[in-house]
Amino acid sequence: MNLLNMAKKSVDIVSSHWDLNHSHPSACQGQRLFEKLLQLAARNIEIKLVSDATVHSKVLEDLKVKGAEVTYIDMNAYNKGRLQSSFWIVDKQHIYIGSASLDWRSLGQMKELGVIFYNCSCLVLDLQRIFALYSSLRYKSRVPQTWSKRLYGVYDNQKKLQLQLNETKSQAFVSNSPKVFCPKNRSFDIDAIYSVIDDAKEFVFIAVMDYLPVSNTSTKRTYWPDLDGKIREALVLRRVKVRLLISFWKETDPLTFNFVSSLKAICTEIANCSLKVKFFDLEKESACSTKEQKNNSFPKLNRNKYMVTDGAAYIGNFDWVGNDFTQNAGTGLVINQADVENSTSIIRQLKGVFERDWYSPYAKNLQPTKQPNCSSHKLNKLTTNKTAVAYNTSENDPLSVQHE
Repeated sequence: MNLLNMAKKSVDIVSSHWDLNHSHPSACQGQRLFEKLLQLAARNIEIKLVSDATVHSKVLEDLKVKGAEVTYIDMNAYNKGRLQSSFWIVDKQHIYIGSASLDWRSLGQMKELGVIFYNCSCLVLDLQRIFALYSSLRYKSRVPQTWSKRLYGVYDNQKKLQLQLNETKSQAFVSNSPKVFCPKNRSFDIDAIYSVIDDAKEFVFIAVMDYLPVSNTSTKRTYWPDLDGKIREALVLRRVKVRLLISFWKETDPLTFNFVSSLKAICTEIANCSLKVKFFDLEKESACSTKEQKNNSFPKLNRNKYMVTDGAAYIGNFDWVGNDFTQNAGTGLVINQADVENSTSIIRQLKGVFERDWYSPYAKNLQPTKQPNCSSHKLNKLTTNKTAVAYNTSENDPLSVQHE
């Protein structure tokens, strides 16, 4: 809402879901957002929206009637995938990127995380080119063999943007997926994640909804070692401490526990090899929760999709699942900072959010001798450790960044 209140000229939004109106009590935030977008359209502020072609949304149609430009991307035709990107660009000055989509559940029921950059036209220019890439597909039935130079990346892993964020010297660039959506000078999401893990000297903290190093096709399921192998390399070869915080919900694949157990086993009898895993469960076994489940209400989830190390952060739109990166469209953001002692440092903020969740009563250990039962949705309870964290404990955690 703060971003929309600042809008004077334009609002560009990419979202995988567009469902802001609902009778559920927690839908009020989505309804206010929708009303605000309608007001901006009535004031002739340029509004451009991108959605997956499989989404049939009355919200989009209503905004289109008011003058918004709507682009549908058929990821199934382009790469047998779907659109998962989620980012905003306001007045070509301010941006949001993160896990939240334009969906009332995302805004009112889910635990999301994103980052907001104010007054950062250089980074906006790079993200704007990804938005322009999506828009260029409007009348194309297939991905072009070559991209226009106007869609080339401005910054990448080799040439990072140098800037000051919250009085902290920083480097940044945006990445993209799938690989067919990466023109010249645009880093692939996997390569961006590799760069963050490779630069880590002390720790790698990862928070995702799902962790499954597998790719599924219509005929078979194959092992997808890209990120799983990189974690093993950091653990065994460089002795980097790794913490994995994974959501536990009714759709958690049982294979997740096998892969996690395999990761834990690799550290057996290896000095200074440290891997710990917790499962984040927001569903309470209460009468209220049971009633919601019977009414088929969407489960409350921790949908964070980020990684933070001792010197860098990656915030993206994907869970760490093979199909997401190989087939779906998503965008990531990498921030490197050498001095993270500043209390407003994005790295320090993100580490604080991770530790708050890690030590919360919702995070529970996986005992190696007894895996959780997915069908009954029960986990062994963890003795809670308390920690003092000065961060918003609401379900949505936008990290605020000011570019000077």
